[in-house]
Amino acid sequence: MSDNNNDILHVEGGKPLNGTIKVRGAKNFVSKAMVAALLAPGVSVLKNVPEIRDVHVVSDLLRLHGVDVKVDGDAGIVTIDASKVQLADVADVDTLSGSSRIPILFSGPLLHRLGEAFIPALGGCNIGGRPIDFHLETLRKLGANVDKEHKDGIHITAPNGLHGAKIHLPYPSVGATEQTLLAAVLAEGKTELSGAAIEPEIMDLVNVLQKMGALISVDVDRTFRIEGVKELKGYTHTSLTDRIEAASWASAALATHGDIFVKGATQPEMLTFLNVFRKIGGEFDITDKGIRFWHPGGDLKPVAIETDVHPGFMTDWQQPLVVALTQAKGLSIVHETVYENRFGFTKPLVQMGATIQLYRECLGSLPCRFQQRNYKHSAVIFGPTPLTGRDIDVPDLRGGFSHLIAALAAKGPSNVQGISLIDRGYADFRGKLQALGADFD
Repeated sequence: MSDNNNDILHVEGGKPLNGTIKVRGAKNFVSKAMVAALLAPGVSVLKNVPEIRDVHVVSDLLRLHGVDVKVDGDAGIVTIDASKVQLADVADVDTLSGSSRIPILFSGPLLHRLGEAFIPALGGCNIGGRPIDFHLETLRKLGANVDKEHKDGIHITAPNGLHGAKIHLPYPSVGATEQTLLAAVLAEGKTELSGAAIEPEIMDLVNVLQKMGALISVDVDRTFRIEGVKELKGYTHTSLTDRIEAASWASAALATHGDIFVKGATQPEMLTFLNVFRKIGGEFDITDKGIRFWHPGGDLKPVAIETDVHPGFMTDWQQPLVVALTQAKGLSIVHETVYENRFGFTKPLVQMGATIQLYRECLGSLPCRFQQRNYKHSAVIFGPTPLTGRDIDVPDLRGGFSHLIAALAAKGPSNVQGISLIDRGYADFRGKLQALGADFD
């Protein structure tokens, strides 16, 4: 445990969360759009940016590469002038990379601007394997030379520039799709990317790249076709809303018997979540300004959920919703098919009183890629079970917010330690908790 008392939240649970909060742009899009600004020797302006730690990490990484970045946290505007780009000191990049996996996405833009790039060791959330093999193989196919034996990390060069290629992803990896888009838009010739991820955040990245001058089309079979152009220009763009944060607060309303209006939440990106929320017994009302989520009283209903890539049920939605399912009457099943180690967060929930059993078998409609691979990737939750407050260590971003929800729903005090991890993806969550009437310090 850390000795830093500023990294601990003391929560007195058992009080419904009621009120209004606002969510801004999507964490999983904003950081990638900031990297995209590297592709053009000009000024880009990104709006509706959340004031989260990941934004500051990417800002610092860009500055290390000679880019001028101005962040107006109150207005939610980031201005990036990438007129000048330089190679960063690898040790400095390495210092920051423990907090983010973004450095690998710098590869394509840096290869186009400078002809080389370095990738240090990568961090991120400890929720399962996130191999970078797809990224490196994509870069190789586009003509890059990858040296994994370099003393400072992975050294990538493109002495003859990048060229178009046919690329197939065996799994629709979000990161590898982003890598291909960022690297292919300025590559010579045409690139065909099949088996790609088509998450809303990726489609918004395509919107940004198109504004910059890129030629990108997408087919219904998850195939992107990118026609390389000779140059790109800066962009002005407003980020789509963070559907993960919106769903997290919706789950908090359900778990605490509360009523939360989430300003900025939008229906199209949350369609699948809203269906499940309603099946459980939650109520919601959609307006032009946001979505109101509330617990209508009575028993919550058990459900069977299977996470999947978009347009399926998002893996980042299941963790906060599992907390609410501990209060549903009956047996719920969650089959995780995206990350093999996403149920590590359930151990503290069990210690708080939840009845959750984990299984290696695929407890879903179809076998997934983790079948017979010895991963506990299915969960059975039996409820309702009262939760009791306790000391909790935050394991990762989404698991940490889920533990925070559990502490807010539990009877008695909890100490949630490691809350700085939550700052990575939840802007001003303490201020929002205060606005909702939570009892904490």
